[in-house]
Amino acid sequence: MTSTAIEPHLKAAAGATFLVFGINGLVFASWAARIPAVTEILHITSGQMGTLLLCVAVGSLIALPTAGSVVGRIGTANTVRGAGLVAAAAGVGVALSLLAESIPGTAIALFFFGIGVGLWDVSQNIEGADVEHRLGRTIMPQFHAAFSGGAFLGALIGAGLSTLGVGLPAHLLVIAAVVAVLTAVAPRYFLPHVATVPSEAGEPGHGKAAPAWRDGRTLLIGVVVLGATLTEGAGNDWIAKAAVDGLGAEQSTGALLFAAFVLAMTAMRFFGGRAIDSYGRVAVLRACMAAAAVGLCLFVFAGTIWLAAAGAVLWGVGAALAFPIGMSAAADDPRKAAARVSVVSTLGYIAFLAGPPLLGYLGDATGIRAALLAIGVPIVVALLLAGAARRLRVR
Repeated sequence: MTSTAIEPHLKAAAGATFLVFGINGLVFASWAARIPAVTEILHITSGQMGTLLLCVAVGSLIALPTAGSVVGRIGTANTVRGAGLVAAAAGVGVALSLLAESIPGTAIALFFFGIGVGLWDVSQNIEGADVEHRLGRTIMPQFHAAFSGGAFLGALIGAGLSTLGVGLPAHLLVIAAVVAVLTAVAPRYFLPHVATVPSEAGEPGHGKAAPAWRDGRTLLIGVVVLGATLTEGAGNDWIAKAAVDGLGAEQSTGALLFAAFVLAMTAMRFFGGRAIDSYGRVAVLRACMAAAAVGLCLFVFAGTIWLAAAGAVLWGVGAALAFPIGMSAAADDPRKAAARVSVVSTLGYIAFLAGPPLLGYLGDATGIRAALLAIGVPIVVALLLAGAARRLRVR
C-alpha cells in the first residue's frame, strides 16, 4: 500500500480514536462532577460514597487484566463497541437506582459500569499506541487531552444542570444514549485488525521471554503509573466534594473547581507531546510530579476558594501526562503492546479507581481535604522511579 493511500486512513483512525477518548471523558465526568448529588440523593457519608466508588474499581480491575486478550481476539473496534454498550446500560441502571434511592442497585450498576470503562480504556489506548507508532511522533498525550476535554465538557454540563436543578438520573439517561450511538459508529474508522492472541513470545532463536506480568520494565512502568495516576483519580473524584465540605462552597462551585482541574489537564496534554519530544519522557514526568505535589498542597491548605482553584489548576497540570507517558512506554515494542498496555493499565487503575474510595474512608476521620495529603507518598515514589519510562529501543 502506498504512503498516499495510508495517510488518509491514518488520519481517519486518529480522528476516530480522538473522538472515542473524548466520549470516555464525557462519561466519566458526567458521574464524577455530580458525586455530591449522589451522596445527597442516597443520604450517605463520604465513606459510604467511597464504597460505591469501590464498586467501579472492582468492576474495572476484573476487566482490565483480560482486556489485552480480548483486544487480541476481536480487535480494538469491537472491544470499544461492546464496552460502550455495557457502560451505557450501566448508566441507565445507575439512573434508575437513584430514582428509586436504592444503594444496592446503584452499587451493582456501578460494578458493570467499571467493567465497561475498563475494557474501553485499554482498547482505546492500544489503538492510540498503534496510531502513534505509525505516525512516528508523540500523539498519545493529545488522545488523553481528548479524554480531559470530554471530561471538562461533562463537568461544565454537570455544573450547569446542577445550577438549573436538573436531576442526575435524567442527566445520566441522556449521556447513556449518546454513548451507545457514538461508540457504535466511531470505531469503524479504526486501523484494520488482525486477529491474534497477545503473547510475550521472544524473537526466533532467543526462546520464550517472560510474560508481561513478569517483565521488570513493564512492572516498574506500572508502579510509576500507579503512583502518578492516583493524583489524577483523587482529583477527579474528590475535588468537587472537598470544595463543598472543606470550603463551604455550593455544589455548582465545586463542579467548577473540578472543571478547572480538568481544563488544566486538557491544556497540558494537548501541548505535552512537544515537551516530551523535546526533553524526553523522564524529565517531563518528574517535572509533572513536582507540580502535582505543589498544587495538591496549595489546594489542601488554601483558605479561600480562589487559592484552592489555583491549586486545582496546578494539580491538574501535574497530573496530566503520567498516564499517556506510561501507555506510550508500555507500547514501545509494538509486538507486545497489547499485553503490556493491559498490565500497566491494570496497575495504574488500582490507584486511579481503588485509591479514591480509600481516601473517602480516611476522609470520614480527618475530613476529605486533609485526607488528600495521603497521595503525596505515591507522588514521590512515581518521581523517583520515573526513569523506567525511558524510551525502549526496538529493532
